[in-house]
Amino acid sequence: MANDVMNGQEEIDLLKLLQALWRKAWLIVAAAVLGGSILLVYTIFFVTPQYRTSALLYVNNAVSIGNTKVSISSSDIYASNSLVDTFSVILKSRSTLEEAILEGQLPYSYEQLVNMVSGSAEGDTPVFKITVVDKDPEMAAHIANTIVEVIIDKISKIIEGSSVKIVDSAVPPKAAFSPSYTKNTAIGMLLGFVIASGIIILRTLMDNTIREEEYLLENYKNIPVLSSIPNLGEASEGGYYGYGKSYSKSYARANDKARSVAKQRQEQEMAERKNQGSSADEDNDYVDTDASESPFVFNDDSASESEDK
Repeated sequence: MANDVMNGQEEIDLLKLLQALWRKAWLIVAAAVLGGSILLVYTIFFVTPQYRTSALLYVNNAVSIGNTKVSISSSDIYASNSLVDTFSVILKSRSTLEEAILEGQLPYSYEQLVNMVSGSAEGDTPVFKITVVDKDPEMAAHIANTIVEVIIDKISKIIEGSSVKIVDSAVPPKAAFSPSYTKNTAIGMLLGFVIASGIIILRTLMDNTIREEEYLLENYKNIPVLSSIPNLGEASEGGYYGYGKSYSKSYARANDKARSVAKQRQEQEMAERKNQGSSADEDNDYVDTDASESPFVFNDDSASESEDK
Protein backbone atom coordinates (compact mmCIF):
# COMPACT_ATOMS: atom_id res chain seq x y z
CA MET A 1 0.00 0.00 0.00
CA ALA A 2 2.91 2.31 0.63
CA ASN A 3 3.99 2.03 -2.99
CA ASP A 4 0.46 2.80 -4.13
CA VAL A 5 0.38 5.95 -2.00
CA MET A 6 3.76 7.09 -3.36
CA ASN A 7 2.46 6.55 -6.91
CA GLY A 8 -0.68 8.59 -6.26
CA GLN A 9 -2.96 5.54 -5.85
CA GLU A 10 -4.71 4.82 -2.58
CA GLU A 11 -6.98 1.96 -1.60
CA ILE A 12 -10.48 2.73 -0.35
CA ASP A 13 -10.81 1.85 3.32
CA LEU A 14 -14.38 0.66 3.92
CA LEU A 15 -13.93 0.82 7.67
CA LYS A 16 -12.90 4.45 7.36
CA LEU A 17 -16.01 5.21 5.30
CA LEU A 18 -18.26 3.48 7.82
CA GLN A 19 -16.66 5.44 10.64
CA ALA A 20 -17.21 8.68 8.72
CA LEU A 21 -20.88 7.77 8.20
CA TRP A 22 -21.27 6.89 11.87
CA ARG A 23 -19.73 10.19 12.99
CA LYS A 24 -22.22 12.03 10.77
CA ALA A 25 -25.19 9.81 11.60
CA TRP A 26 -27.10 12.76 13.02
CA LEU A 27 -26.67 14.61 9.73
CA ILE A 28 -27.90 11.61 7.73
CA VAL A 29 -30.98 11.27 9.96
CA ALA A 30 -31.68 14.99 9.68
CA ALA A 31 -31.37 14.83 5.87
CA ALA A 32 -33.74 11.85 5.72
CA VAL A 33 -36.33 13.62 7.88
CA LEU A 34 -35.96 16.82 5.86
CA GLY A 35 -36.32 14.97 2.55
CA GLY A 36 -39.43 13.13 3.73
CA SER A 37 -40.97 16.37 5.05
CA ILE A 38 -40.29 18.28 1.82
CA LEU A 39 -41.81 15.57 -0.39
CA LEU A 40 -44.80 15.21 1.95
CA VAL A 41 -45.51 18.95 1.85
CA TYR A 42 -45.10 18.94 -1.94
CA THR A 43 -47.52 16.01 -2.24
CA ILE A 44 -50.14 17.66 -0.03
CA PHE A 45 -50.13 21.11 -1.62
CA PHE A 46 -48.96 20.60 -5.21
CA VAL A 47 -50.08 17.12 -6.34
CA THR A 48 -53.68 16.78 -7.52
CA PRO A 49 -55.52 13.80 -5.97
CA GLN A 50 -56.76 11.18 -8.42
CA TYR A 51 -59.95 9.12 -7.99
CA ARG A 52 -60.56 5.69 -9.50
CA THR A 53 -63.80 3.86 -10.13
CA SER A 54 -64.77 0.70 -12.05
CA ALA A 55 -67.70 -0.95 -13.76
CA LEU A 56 -68.07 -4.71 -14.33
CA LEU A 57 -69.47 -6.39 -17.45
CA TYR A 58 -70.24 -10.07 -18.08
CA VAL A 59 -69.29 -11.48 -21.47
CA ASN A 60 -71.88 -14.04 -22.63
CA ASN A 61 -70.99 -16.29 -25.57
CA ALA A 62 -74.16 -18.44 -25.56
CA VAL A 63 -75.93 -18.93 -28.88
CA SER A 64 -79.71 -19.25 -29.10
CA ILE A 65 -81.60 -20.94 -31.93
CA GLY A 66 -85.15 -19.70 -31.87
CA ASN A 67 -86.42 -20.03 -28.32
CA THR A 68 -83.91 -22.76 -27.48
CA LYS A 69 -80.52 -21.91 -25.93
CA VAL A 70 -77.56 -24.10 -26.62
CA SER A 71 -75.67 -25.23 -23.49
CA ILE A 72 -72.28 -23.63 -22.88
CA SER A 73 -69.30 -25.95 -23.19
CA SER A 74 -65.74 -25.49 -21.90
CA SER A 75 -64.70 -24.27 -25.33
CA ASP A 76 -67.37 -21.59 -25.14
CA ILE A 77 -66.01 -20.44 -21.77
CA TYR A 78 -62.52 -20.26 -23.26
CA ALA A 79 -63.93 -18.26 -26.15
CA SER A 80 -65.57 -15.87 -23.68
CA ASN A 81 -62.28 -15.35 -21.89
CA SER A 82 -60.51 -14.67 -25.17
CA LEU A 83 -63.19 -12.12 -26.06
CA VAL A 84 -62.12 -10.05 -23.05
CA ASP A 85 -58.88 -9.14 -24.83
CA THR A 86 -60.91 -8.13 -27.84
CA PHE A 87 -63.12 -5.94 -25.66
CA SER A 88 -60.03 -4.11 -24.38
CA VAL A 89 -59.14 -3.16 -27.92
CA ILE A 90 -62.70 -2.06 -28.68
CA LEU A 91 -62.80 -0.05 -25.45
CA LYS A 92 -59.86 2.16 -26.43
CA SER A 93 -60.84 2.55 -30.06
CA ARG A 94 -61.39 6.08 -31.32
CA SER A 95 -64.97 5.43 -32.40
CA THR A 96 -65.96 4.12 -28.95
CA LEU A 97 -64.42 6.94 -26.95
CA GLU A 98 -65.53 9.72 -29.30
CA GLU A 99 -69.08 8.39 -29.14
CA ALA A 100 -68.82 8.34 -25.33
CA ILE A 101 -67.60 11.96 -25.37
CA LEU A 102 -70.64 13.02 -27.42
CA GLU A 103 -73.08 10.85 -25.48
CA GLY A 104 -71.96 12.02 -22.05
CA GLN A 105 -70.86 15.53 -23.06
CA LEU A 106 -67.43 14.89 -21.53
CA PRO A 107 -64.95 17.82 -21.29
CA TYR A 108 -62.10 15.76 -22.73
CA SER A 109 -60.62 14.95 -26.10
CA TYR A 110 -59.89 11.45 -27.36
CA GLU A 111 -56.16 11.83 -26.56
CA GLN A 112 -56.96 12.79 -22.97
CA LEU A 113 -59.66 10.18 -22.41
CA VAL A 114 -57.65 7.25 -23.78
CA ASN A 115 -55.09 7.75 -20.99
CA MET A 116 -57.81 7.81 -18.33
CA VAL A 117 -59.54 4.56 -19.34
CA SER A 118 -58.31 0.97 -19.05
CA GLY A 119 -59.87 -2.48 -19.36
CA SER A 120 -58.91 -5.86 -17.88
CA ALA A 121 -60.32 -9.27 -17.05
CA GLU A 122 -61.21 -10.26 -13.51
CA GLY A 123 -58.98 -13.28 -13.02
CA ASP A 124 -59.92 -16.23 -15.22
CA THR A 125 -63.60 -15.30 -15.30
CA PRO A 126 -65.44 -13.89 -18.33
CA VAL A 127 -65.99 -10.65 -16.39
CA PHE A 128 -64.64 -7.49 -17.98
CA LYS A 129 -63.72 -4.49 -15.79
CA ILE A 130 -63.65 -0.93 -17.09
CA THR A 131 -61.58 1.43 -14.93
CA VAL A 132 -61.59 5.23 -15.14
CA VAL A 133 -59.25 7.65 -13.31
CA ASP A 134 -60.09 11.35 -12.90
CA LYS A 135 -59.43 14.19 -10.47
CA ASP A 136 -63.19 14.51 -9.87
CA PRO A 137 -64.88 11.46 -8.33
CA GLU A 138 -68.30 12.34 -9.78
CA MET A 139 -66.85 12.79 -13.25
CA ALA A 140 -64.96 9.49 -13.02
CA ALA A 141 -68.20 7.58 -12.30
CA HIS A 142 -70.04 9.45 -15.06
CA ILE A 143 -67.33 8.61 -17.63
CA ALA A 144 -67.31 4.91 -16.68
CA ASN A 145 -71.14 4.53 -16.89
CA THR A 146 -71.25 6.39 -20.20
CA ILE A 147 -68.58 4.12 -21.71
CA VAL A 148 -70.49 1.05 -20.47
CA GLU A 149 -73.63 2.13 -22.34
CA VAL A 150 -71.68 2.80 -25.51
CA ILE A 151 -69.54 -0.36 -25.51
CA ILE A 152 -72.54 -2.69 -25.03
CA ASP A 153 -74.00 -1.54 -28.34
CA LYS A 154 -70.57 -1.62 -30.00
CA ILE A 155 -69.85 -5.21 -29.00
CA SER A 156 -73.28 -6.50 -30.10
CA LYS A 157 -72.74 -4.93 -33.51
CA ILE A 158 -69.12 -5.98 -34.01
CA ILE A 159 -69.06 -9.52 -32.53
CA GLU A 160 -71.89 -11.79 -33.63
CA GLY A 161 -73.28 -14.37 -31.24
CA SER A 162 -72.09 -12.58 -28.09
CA SER A 163 -73.75 -10.32 -25.62
CA VAL A 164 -72.67 -8.20 -22.67
CA LYS A 165 -74.55 -7.61 -19.43
CA ILE A 166 -73.85 -5.11 -16.69
CA VAL A 167 -72.72 -6.74 -13.47
CA ASP A 168 -71.93 -3.59 -11.50
CA SER A 169 -72.19 0.08 -12.40
CA ALA A 170 -69.56 2.63 -11.40
CA VAL A 171 -70.08 4.73 -8.29
CA PRO A 172 -68.19 7.87 -7.18
CA PRO A 173 -65.21 6.89 -4.98
CA LYS A 174 -65.05 8.33 -1.48
CA ALA A 175 -61.27 8.50 -1.18
CA ALA A 176 -58.45 9.23 -3.60
CA PHE A 177 -56.18 6.35 -4.57
CA SER A 178 -53.31 8.62 -5.59
CA PRO A 179 -51.01 10.11 -4.43
CA SER A 180 -49.88 7.95 -1.52
CA TYR A 181 -48.59 10.14 1.31
CA THR A 182 -46.83 7.24 3.00
CA LYS A 183 -45.09 6.13 -0.20
CA ASN A 184 -43.97 9.63 -1.16
CA THR A 185 -42.72 10.35 2.37
CA ALA A 186 -40.69 7.13 2.31
CA ILE A 187 -39.26 8.06 -1.09
CA GLY A 188 -38.28 11.51 0.21
CA MET A 189 -36.57 10.02 3.26
CA LEU A 190 -34.69 7.55 1.06
CA LEU A 191 -33.53 10.36 -1.23
CA GLY A 192 -32.35 12.43 1.73
CA PHE A 193 -30.49 9.44 3.17
CA VAL A 194 -28.78 8.64 -0.15
CA ILE A 195 -27.81 12.25 -0.89
CA ALA A 196 -26.40 12.89 2.60
CA SER A 197 -24.48 9.59 2.62
CA GLY A 198 -23.11 10.27 -0.85
CA ILE A 199 -21.87 13.72 0.10
CA ILE A 200 -20.19 12.40 3.26
CA ILE A 201 -18.50 9.54 1.37
CA LEU A 202 -17.36 11.88 -1.40
CA ARG A 203 -15.87 14.38 1.06
CA THR A 204 -14.13 11.57 2.92
CA LEU A 205 -12.58 10.20 -0.27
CA MET A 206 -11.46 13.65 -1.43
CA ASP A 207 -10.04 14.66 1.96
CA ASN A 208 -6.24 14.34 1.84
CA THR A 209 -5.63 15.80 5.30
CA ILE A 210 -3.36 13.70 7.51
CA ARG A 211 -5.09 13.44 10.86
CA GLU A 212 -3.28 10.54 12.52
CA GLU A 213 0.36 9.74 12.99
CA GLU A 214 -0.33 6.06 12.37
CA TYR A 215 -1.22 6.90 8.77
CA LEU A 216 2.32 8.19 8.17
CA LEU A 217 3.90 5.26 9.95
CA GLU A 218 1.96 2.74 7.87
CA ASN A 219 2.22 4.37 4.45
CA TYR A 220 5.58 6.17 4.65
CA LYS A 221 7.74 3.78 6.60
CA ASN A 222 11.02 5.09 5.13
CA ILE A 223 10.32 8.68 6.16
CA PRO A 224 10.73 9.48 9.89
CA VAL A 225 8.16 11.57 11.74
CA LEU A 226 9.88 14.73 13.00
CA SER A 227 7.16 16.09 15.27
CA SER A 228 3.42 16.12 15.91
CA ILE A 229 1.17 19.09 16.74
CA PRO A 230 -1.47 18.48 19.43
CA ASN A 231 -5.08 19.17 18.49
CA LEU A 232 -6.16 22.02 20.76
CA GLY A 233 -9.58 22.18 19.17
CA GLU A 234 -10.85 18.96 20.72
CA ALA A 235 -13.54 19.23 23.37
CA SER A 236 -11.93 18.69 26.75
CA GLU A 237 -12.06 19.70 30.38
CA GLY A 238 -9.49 21.37 32.62
CA GLY A 239 -6.59 23.65 31.82
CA TYR A 240 -6.80 27.02 30.22
CA TYR A 241 -9.85 27.64 28.01
CA GLY A 242 -10.80 23.97 28.22
CA TYR A 243 -7.73 22.77 26.28
CA GLY A 244 -5.77 21.29 29.17
CA LYS A 245 -6.92 17.70 28.88
CA SER A 246 -6.45 17.29 25.13
CA TYR A 247 -3.17 19.18 25.20
CA SER A 248 -1.83 17.13 28.09
CA LYS A 249 -2.60 13.87 26.30
CA SER A 250 -0.93 15.00 23.09
CA TYR A 251 2.00 16.42 25.00
CA ALA A 252 2.39 13.22 27.01
CA ARG A 253 2.51 11.09 23.86
CA ALA A 254 5.05 13.40 22.25
CA ASN A 255 7.09 13.56 25.45
CA ASP A 256 7.19 9.76 25.74
CA LYS A 257 8.44 9.42 22.20
CA ALA A 258 11.06 12.12 22.77
CA ARG A 259 12.29 10.38 25.90
CA SER A 260 12.60 7.04 24.16
CA VAL A 261 14.59 8.61 21.34
CA ALA A 262 16.82 10.48 23.82
CA LYS A 263 17.39 7.29 25.79
CA GLN A 264 18.44 5.42 22.66
CA ARG A 265 20.85 8.19 21.75
CA GLN A 266 22.27 8.30 25.28
CA GLU A 267 22.92 4.56 25.28
CA GLN A 268 24.63 4.85 21.91
CA GLU A 269 26.84 7.70 23.11
CA MET A 270 27.81 5.80 26.27
CA ALA A 271 28.83 2.82 24.18
CA GLU A 272 30.97 5.04 21.99
CA ARG A 273 32.60 6.65 25.03
CA LYS A 274 33.55 3.28 26.48
CA ASN A 275 35.20 2.32 23.23
CA GLN A 276 37.11 5.60 23.08
CA GLY A 277 37.81 5.96 26.82
CA SER A 278 41.56 5.34 26.74
CA SER A 279 42.20 7.65 23.82
CA ALA A 280 40.12 10.36 25.46
CA ASP A 281 42.27 10.23 28.68
CA GLU A 282 45.51 10.61 26.75
CA ASP A 283 44.15 13.56 24.89
CA ASN A 284 43.14 15.23 28.14
CA ASP A 285 46.67 14.79 29.64
CA TYR A 286 48.20 16.22 26.52
CA VAL A 287 45.94 19.22 26.66
CA ASP A 288 46.77 19.88 30.35
CA THR A 289 50.55 19.70 29.78
CA ASP A 290 50.45 21.99 26.85
CA ALA A 291 48.31 24.41 28.73
CA SER A 292 50.73 24.59 31.66
CA GLU A 293 53.65 25.27 29.36
CA SER A 294 51.86 27.90 27.39
CA PRO A 295 53.20 31.48 27.81
CA PHE A 296 49.62 32.72 28.02
CA VAL A 297 48.92 30.77 31.22
CA PHE A 298 49.98 32.52 34.44
CA ASN A 299 50.49 30.75 37.77
CA ASP A 300 49.84 32.27 41.12
CA ASP A 301 53.62 32.35 41.96
CA SER A 302 54.47 34.40 38.89
CA ALA A 303 51.68 36.76 39.72
CA SER A 304 53.00 37.31 43.31
CA GLU A 305 56.55 37.91 42.11
CA SER A 306 55.39 40.57 39.74
CA GLU A 307 53.54 42.29 42.55
CA ASP A 308 56.73 42.33 44.81
CA LYS A 309 58.69 43.89 42.06
